[in-house]
Amino acid sequence: MKYKRILLKLSGEALMGQQQYGIDAVRLMQYAEEIKTAAATGTEIAVVIGGGNIFRGVQAEAFGLDRVQGDYMGMLATVINSMALQSALEKLDVNTRLLSGVTIQRVCEPYIRRRALRHLEKGRVVIFGAGIGSPYFTTDSAASLRAIEIEADVVLKGTRVDGIYTADPEKDASAVRYPDITFDEVMEKNLNVMDMTAFTLCKENNLPIIVFDMNKEGNLQRLIAGEKVGTLVSMNTANAQPSSATGTLQPAV
Repeated sequence: MKYKRILLKLSGEALMGQQQYGIDAVRLMQYAEEIKTAAATGTEIAVVIGGGNIFRGVQAEAFGLDRVQGDYMGMLATVINSMALQSALEKLDVNTRLLSGVTIQRVCEPYIRRRALRHLEKGRVVIFGAGIGSPYFTTDSAASLRAIEIEADVVLKGTRVDGIYTADPEKDASAVRYPDITFDEVMEKNLNVMDMTAFTLCKENNLPIIVFDMNKEGNLQRLIAGEKVGTLVSMNTANAQPSSATGTLQPAV
């Protein structure tokens, strides 16, 4: 086991599966199974899920809504996804706690750092809902901030693709994947990994990020065991050059 404690970031869109909206039950249970298997290794796991399958705060202005109100709506969407994942994990007999950045007393605990740490130490999977509880911050930023607060070893960004590419391979057939890359190189090359606030938080706190394909069975467990999966972003990666691997899309934020 390479990592003692991880923060797993999942996109809300990934929960749609083959649907156009909402939560796909098959995909939800697939993720729950992957987390259960990984937790069985003894690694402490925290999770942040986006809400894009239900509502994004940035959509608010397009609808004529106030952006701040829209962001709070987006936070509630992440709580819905978090509740769904919690329920799926509990069906698999995984002890799980949902902590929210916005107080919703009847369905989840308020986020308190010491409480989150205690849950993790007891072997419970901890899900962080409602982002950081403030507008204008994405769930990527929430993932980075919570990972730093709980002293996670790494942020694992589970997407539908297998890493970071030189370009969008759907548009550029010559696009190749980076097995390793530094924070500075990501910024220099303007690669799409996380929003800049989230990315800078990780860089300033020397918190590595791994972008990987969450939809491939066993990837999460292999990562925790120390296998080379996806693309590692760190402070000092020697000879960070793209590999010859190919894919279909750049990682979704």
